[in-house]
Amino acid sequence: MLKAEYKERGPVPQDVIEAVEFTAPAPQHDEILVELQASPINPSDVLTLTGLYGILPPLPAIGGNEGVGKVVSVGEKVEHFKPGQSVLLPVGIGTWSTHIVAPAKKFIPLPDGADPQQLSMLSINPPTASLMLSEFMPLKEGDWVIQNAANSAVGNYLIQLARLRGLKTVNIVRRESLIEPLTKAGADVVLVDGDDLVKRVRKATEKAEIQLAIDAVGGTASNRLADCLASQGTLVNYGMMSGEAAQVSSANLIFKDITVKGFWLAIWFQRATKEAQQALYNELAMLIATGKLKAPIDRIYKVAEIKDAVAYAAQGERNGKVLITA
Repeated sequence: MLKAEYKERGPVPQDVIEAVEFTAPAPQHDEILVELQASPINPSDVLTLTGLYGILPPLPAIGGNEGVGKVVSVGEKVEHFKPGQSVLLPVGIGTWSTHIVAPAKKFIPLPDGADPQQLSMLSINPPTASLMLSEFMPLKEGDWVIQNAANSAVGNYLIQLARLRGLKTVNIVRRESLIEPLTKAGADVVLVDGDDLVKRVRKATEKAEIQLAIDAVGGTASNRLADCLASQGTLVNYGMMSGEAAQVSSANLIFKDITVKGFWLAIWFQRATKEAQQALYNELAMLIATGKLKAPIDRIYKVAEIKDAVAYAAQGERNGKVLITA
């Protein structure tokens, strides 16, 4: 048994984490023992290793925040899980571990026969994409949404969910090589970012009134999205891939009355009812299980290869997610 543990944080994420041998305890009366099937490396995981994320767990810690596992054994009082069943791992438990023991109530059963690698990415990015499309602006079929970092995991999910809801997307990327794969994924318009973005967006959408912009980049890229919004539109910022805070001009704030909002899934979970959370996950799990919602996978590493996996995930310029398996 191996766990990917780190005892300190530092600027080079792969240098602070390593695979450590351990022995998982037998599950107690209300616990289950789960073997890891797959767990993704998200940008937030890398930022956590460097100490730059919004919430940092106490040290030492095990990396990973979401994933899927298969039940190995259950405690004597556990009734709703059985060996061989696939389950969604608890968010934030430290999922880069070959085996995990935790109270059964923290796990969510998953549909039989679904791809565990795709389901391993269910907890964070799909709900982020879904909620940003629904929580900030009442959109109707045929409306346009614009986003940057469109090739990111959230960006890919947003494209698919928007299409399923009858919405159209303008997708901003940093390089031309991303245009074809995103178009095949269902993007209506894909454009390379640049100073003349607003002009090209207006041409591509036939001057559509865009009311919602989704920003993962921050810096001046935020204002380029705001430039593309209609009067009284909303820009939602959920990341700062540029390393800079979101910047929106006074002209957009004053004369166009643009609203700027932030989104963090953790805060939504603090406010949402258990029923709302379960309904969201049920909907997304079914879409993934039926193949209507999926994410590209670039590479798969084992827990024993965690240093190489983190180094590869942190470098950027990938064509999909990096997954960790047992």
